[in-house]
Amino acid sequence: MKPHSLYMEFTRAEWAALRDHTPLPLSKEEFERLKGLNDQIPFEEAEQIYHPITRLINLYVAASQQLYRSAADFTGNHEGRTPFVIGIAGSVAVGKSTAARLLQLLLSRWTNHRNVDLVTTDGFLLPNRVLQERGLMKRKGFPESYDIKRLLQFLKDIKAGKPEVAAPVYSHLVYDVIPDKRQIVRNPDILIVEGINVLQVSKEAQVFVSDFFDFSIYLDADVADIERWYIERFRMLRDSAFRDPESYFHRYATLSEEESVSTAKQIWEEINAVNLRENILPSKGRARLLLQKGSNHEIRKVLLRK
Repeated sequence: MKPHSLYMEFTRAEWAALRDHTPLPLSKEEFERLKGLNDQIPFEEAEQIYHPITRLINLYVAASQQLYRSAADFTGNHEGRTPFVIGIAGSVAVGKSTAARLLQLLLSRWTNHRNVDLVTTDGFLLPNRVLQERGLMKRKGFPESYDIKRLLQFLKDIKAGKPEVAAPVYSHLVYDVIPDKRQIVRNPDILIVEGINVLQVSKEAQVFVSDFFDFSIYLDADVADIERWYIERFRMLRDSAFRDPESYFHRYATLSEEESVSTAKQIWEEINAVNLRENILPSKGRARLLLQKGSNHEIRKVLLRK
């Protein structure tokens, strides 16, 4: 461990030891169902990396619950406590969705926070119609493509303790927000908010999404690896989801192998790499926990901010 560093650094083995022999409340079948497309992490990842993370978060939640009780006794205001909010950020194709679903399931199996919800910020993207009107379709995923005011209001309502808060829903099949469809969040013990933009800041704003987080995680990897994973995922989607006539990307289903790689590389270089470099990577230093992935998708180092 480096002296006077902002972070405590752990190798994979050092972090795995923090599990402290507690049993993993997860079956291999559940783990396989949670994994995203082209996410090749082994079952041991849940045991050695994510289970210790839930032990750490459990300590944070327990401390938060105790602080609530103490403050309630002090003020005499015993209104229901508000959800503990976790933000998960990182690039496209880095494995955020799998990490979020895995943490949701594992955290829900701790006795003092059974109710764990998950919301992705994709639902807060502006509808394609609006993006087209503003000439932003090729900037989808960039900060200006989100309805940040709506996302902030959602988080304000969550932290205000409202019994029900609605979040918009996004379809990756049609590549758009689904009109009139909502995900209802009913005052959970923990809310996980996953998205590429959750740790970003803006010079124009006075309040940031991350201001509402009690804990935050950033999934990190070498840019060359993320690009390779993105291209691999594109090729797999070409042979699966893109074949659905309803898919926004159905036109890519007939691409040859060479055309598929070329198209994915172009999209990466013109859109995703730019967004990663300009907006996503600069936000990783704001996370409480950094998970550094190796080229084989496995997490090789964990950094916890002091």
